[in-house]
Amino acid sequence: MPAAYEQYLVPVVFRPFAEDLTARAAALHPRRILELAAGTGVLTANLLTAAPSAEVTATDLNEAMVAFGSTRAPGAVWRQADAQRLPFPDGGFDLVVCQFGVMFFPDRIEAFTEVRRVLAPGGRFLFNTWGPLRTHAFEVALQAGLERAFPGDPPRFFQTVPHGYADPCVVAADLAAAGFAVEVEQELTLQGRAASTADLAIGYLTGTPVRAAVEERSDGPAVRATVIEEMTAHLGPEPVTAPMTAYVFRAAP
Repeated sequence: MPAAYEQYLVPVVFRPFAEDLTARAAALHPRRILELAAGTGVLTANLLTAAPSAEVTATDLNEAMVAFGSTRAPGAVWRQADAQRLPFPDGGFDLVVCQFGVMFFPDRIEAFTEVRRVLAPGGRFLFNTWGPLRTHAFEVALQAGLERAFPGDPPRFFQTVPHGYADPCVVAADLAAAGFAVEVEQELTLQGRAASTADLAIGYLTGTPVRAAVEERSDGPAVRATVIEEMTAHLGPEPVTAPMTAYVFRAAP
């Protein structure tokens, strides 16, 4: 799954937002950076380039992601870690960053409280989260394909998890409950560009948790063909360009 995620989804969906988050992080001139939910390391690699004097520690709950990411961004220290129980001392980092990971935390207030614990005085917490599903054209098309392939009970992963933390007021309230004050809250829409709708569909179907649902519930090649056809109908002829909306937060203890 990490390889498919890296090959098909990172360049189109995640790299544009990683570049934005990297610029925001570098402007803070951090010396010690902790990244949560680092995945395959797209943000990690950018941070190493943009802040070459900083010490970067990258973590992810998924050991396969840590193993893959450590080969992609070997200049960072990689560790498997649960964001709700960080294995680091108090006040160890100037900056904690997280790209599209907070939606996956089972208890976000607990995770945010851990972030506050490991931040040094004057430190910052910088992260992004997806907006509502309707604001991500690639995933609207994907969901339409899944609903056509599974008309009775389509997978709802994208609505409930990646796009399930899409109310900025809720995010700000969780940050406040963990002892943070929001300094920046910005809605950001960027364009994703994919050379192939088929590759994008393959990335979503094999490089995300939807993979398990597809493999368990039906014939994989037939599902793939249906999803590709529906995504092409929504997105138009290749290459495809589509808007994706996220919210960016910067918070201080």
